[in-house]
Amino acid sequence: MKVPIISIVGKSNSGKTALVEKLIKELKKRGHRIGIIKHAHHGFDLDKKGKDSWRHKEAGADTVVVVSPGMLTMVKDHEDESIDAHKKYFMDMDLVITEGFKKESKPKIEILRAARDSKPLCGDDDSLIALVTDTDATFDVPTFGLEDIEAIASLIEERYLSTEIKN
Repeated sequence: MKVPIISIVGKSNSGKTALVEKLIKELKKRGHRIGIIKHAHHGFDLDKKGKDSWRHKEAGADTVVVVSPGMLTMVKDHEDESIDAHKKYFMDMDLVITEGFKKESKPKIEILRAARDSKPLCGDDDSLIALVTDTDATFDVPTFGLEDIEAIASLIEERYLSTEIKN
């Protein structure tokens, strides 16, 4: 079975992370298994300098996995930043939500804040499926307010979590 992928996109500091957090909680409440892929285009540090897993990676390990009761974390070298290069790690999920990846051709929900911009980044993108905004503008896709989490989750369920996967 193909796992659907939806990207949450928008300008920096528009509220993408907050929207993703709220969607995770709502979709989990509805019984779905949710995976996340966060695009960190500036790089990141998962472990603190000096910790064992950091030392293993610094020593040259290509993959480091840390396992504890109830959790597994993996840091793996890779060359490809695309969503498709990483979806194999989410085969046990019902849905993968990505944060970022506005240039990928996956279904997108864009968050548009009046304080940041007046036009969506993905307004001409055929993969834009919805807009979450605090503006009064009308668009050619379903438009939701910033706190319409239940309605956004329902849209995701109807389109991507039915028995017939459409992604």
